[in-house]
Amino acid sequence: MFRIEAEVDKDRRDLLLSRLRDTNTAASPVLAALRGTPGEREAPLHVWALDTAGNLAAGLVGHTWTTWLHVSYLWVDAVHRGTGLGSRLLTEAERIATTDRGCTASRLETWDFQAPGFYRRQGYEVVGTIPDYPPGVTEYILTKQLP
Repeated sequence: MFRIEAEVDKDRRDLLLSRLRDTNTAASPVLAALRGTPGEREAPLHVWALDTAGNLAAGLVGHTWTTWLHVSYLWVDAVHRGTGLGSRLLTEAERIATTDRGCTASRLETWDFQAPGFYRRQGYEVVGTIPDYPPGVTEYILTKQLP
């Protein structure tokens, strides 16, 4: 008999993640080879742009894992859009990922009303779409091979 609970529990989440990583590592030769190395762990990667007053003008939040950069969020304040600031943040994140962390590829997700065209101009290619996620919107999954 099991008791089923639906509650947010950080400790259980962390335990579950640890056990899932152990299971995945044991099942994958590539992950098993990385076991215990810095490349196995996710490493946060944040890039910020501040205006002259020190206020947040734009930011990129992501992480690296094995040989991949994963861009989770990229935002540019409306008054700075179209100035190349987003491109500068993405380029800097890719530089850090390749030069400092040995990444060879990048991935991200964006919705159709956000920035798929921007990412294509940065060299990203659409590798998948999820229609109606959320309803009425298409999500794009994009990747890019890094130099």
